[in-house]
Amino acid sequence: MLSFRDGDAAAFESLYGRHRASLYRFFGRQAAKACVDDLFQETWLRVIRGKSTYRPDGVFRAYLFRIAHNVLVDHYRREANPAQPSRSADIEAVDPASGPDSEYGIDALRTAIAGALTRMPAAQREVFLLHQDGGLTLEQIGEIVGAGRETVKSRLRYAVERLREALTEHPEVREKRA
Repeated sequence: MLSFRDGDAAAFESLYGRHRASLYRFFGRQAAKACVDDLFQETWLRVIRGKSTYRPDGVFRAYLFRIAHNVLVDHYRREANPAQPSRSADIEAVDPASGPDSEYGIDALRTAIAGALTRMPAAQREVFLLHQDGGLTLEQIGEIVGAGRETVKSRLRYAVERLREALTEHPEVREKRA
């Protein structure tokens, strides 16, 4: 980011290439599918606009996901009725007749995970995704969402418990546990 701030356009391409997939997944699991591209682009625009004021106080990833969090909060404020989060961009609906049972089972499991994320309370989902997609520490997440480390830890624990509950009901998981 410092190189980009100093005028190196290739440095931005490197940042974008390194973080685009996790950022897109973060939005894909937090907002309606119709909004994901806009939120993703708005985040990168804010990074570009803020390059002159960037200060390397921590890791760039935390800086990027703080911007993403703020973009998402702004989006929810604008929406009177925010839409349910969409399934992640990398999870596609699969017709059971289109492939072998094992492939369908994996795709169905991915769909079950996406569904469990959608039903999760927003605060727990965001903390879980910042940890999983963002690769951020509890302290970094706490700074982003404005909560203490123990609150973040608790939200993350509840999110993982909810996912476990949802997945133990899934046939693929039940068969493997038996």
